[in-house]
Amino acid sequence: MSKLIKTRHYSTENAQMLVDAGVHPLLAKLLAARGVDSQVSMESTLKHLIPPHLLMQNTAMAKCLAELIAQQRKILVVGDYDADGATATAVAVKGLRGMGAQVDFLVPNRFEYGYGLTPEIVQLAHQSKPDAILTVDNGIASIEGVAHANALGIQVLVTDHHLPAEATPQATCIVNPNQRGCTFPSKHLAGVGVMFYVLLALRAELIAQDRMDAAQPYPLAELLDLVALGTVADLVKLDRNNRILVEQGLRRIRAGACCPGILAILQCAGRDMHKVTAQDLGFYVGPRLNAAGRLDDMALGIRCLLADNIQAAMPDAQQLQALNVERRQIEAGMQQEALADLEEVTVADRFTLSIYQPEWHQGVIGILASRIKEQYHRPVIAFASAGEGLLKGSGRSIPGLHLRDALDYVTKQHSTLIIKFGGHAMAAGLTIRDTDFFTFQQAFETAVRTYITVEDLQEAIETDGALTPDEMTLETALLLEKQVWGQGFPPPMFYDQFRVVSQRILGEKHLKLQLQKGQSRYDAIYFNQAELLPEQVHAVYQLQINDYKGQQQVQLQLKYAHA
Repeated sequence: MSKLIKTRHYSTENAQMLVDAGVHPLLAKLLAARGVDSQVSMESTLKHLIPPHLLMQNTAMAKCLAELIAQQRKILVVGDYDADGATATAVAVKGLRGMGAQVDFLVPNRFEYGYGLTPEIVQLAHQSKPDAILTVDNGIASIEGVAHANALGIQVLVTDHHLPAEATPQATCIVNPNQRGCTFPSKHLAGVGVMFYVLLALRAELIAQDRMDAAQPYPLAELLDLVALGTVADLVKLDRNNRILVEQGLRRIRAGACCPGILAILQCAGRDMHKVTAQDLGFYVGPRLNAAGRLDDMALGIRCLLADNIQAAMPDAQQLQALNVERRQIEAGMQQEALADLEEVTVADRFTLSIYQPEWHQGVIGILASRIKEQYHRPVIAFASAGEGLLKGSGRSIPGLHLRDALDYVTKQHSTLIIKFGGHAMAAGLTIRDTDFFTFQQAFETAVRTYITVEDLQEAIETDGALTPDEMTLETALLLEKQVWGQGFPPPMFYDQFRVVSQRILGEKHLKLQLQKGQSRYDAIYFNQAELLPEQVHAVYQLQINDYKGQQQVQLQLKYAHA
């Protein structure tokens, strides 16, 4: 499908202000195009974090936890089964134990218990007789589960970042930047970020109560590697606050001052910890951690993150590696089947794609939805059988459509169609009856047509324009690699015209090229492109560092090309 190429606009005034402050001219332009308007807003020290007391109920949460610690009550952390939930669980367990709490964790197996603090999970938790349940990365929608815990005399403390429904659970305390009435300036904290903020408030409370030495407080900075990983892996927007958390976490990883579990996963993925970037966390560490929750049990991933040394972490990291290989094989098969099914459909006439096959793996449908969305630039919901006549769906959206709002619209038009749902603008999950699949398919199509237009279905690629020959260098690639890029703060992409000097197909699915612009030639790679390009092309690309046998040189990674 052809794509619309757009060039990002930027304030020349802001760019010049950054240049005057000593920022490289190209980097100044790129940062200005992403809303950076001063030297101060580039600074990534922890003192620039938004203060924890501004997070609604965070001080009250700290008092509750401080009291539980003082009375040596048993706290059970109940997490989610993705990378954000796993890192949030590890942060909660490490931080609370470090501050004197009696704490353990429980992560529901997604296939047995579903998402969130369900009554079934509460019943399972009750077996270990906790005094309090602390949710991380879930709980804001767990009305029945919290009610069941209350009935059993278990106090519930909720930390979450998902959007609330009209009703909220009757928990003792809820910390969620997206709950009604919360004026916290950053609405984009991941679940692990919310938990980190709770620990910041708890530490301040213990110091205020003279129960912790203010001169030697518990070193919460030691948890920032986990915060960085969960934040990047959950694809939350990297606003300034999140960029500080990620930058500080990356610094710890590069210095080797991170948890052995992350080091072990990086080793298994063949990544150099000293050169780790946010993209490495997103593309290599996050998926391996997620593989546990998708195919097995996220307790494996959490155990890896909690390991005391690399020797203890390595067997779990190797198991995560094996699960990730299996996940990729399952995903490839499902993608092939989905594409074959879609050949029977006139995709151009549709605003949405709802897809289902009975054999599909419930843990992989989210990735499948993402892959199909990338191919067709349509909101996609992929379904798998959940047994007992139910289908679990996982959806991915495109810019312009708030997916959770679209599902909410469906429930208002068809009150009994969706059994339950939840999520964000770009991703959501839901449950329907298997007999209602075709009814849902039509209802979702109708709903989305009320929100977006045909123009929204034309995929646009935003670029940062062309580079001069002086900018297409290894030095520029190294400069860009040092920055934190990610969701909502996208890595730079450039757009130029080239002559194709040579090209060959690698492994039947990638193009290896040499491109010429002016008098200069550049090595290039175009992944998942098996068709040869014309002699003259316009290409969207990223500058990359190709590290081969210790020799570094600049390489172009093509993202899109046309005549």
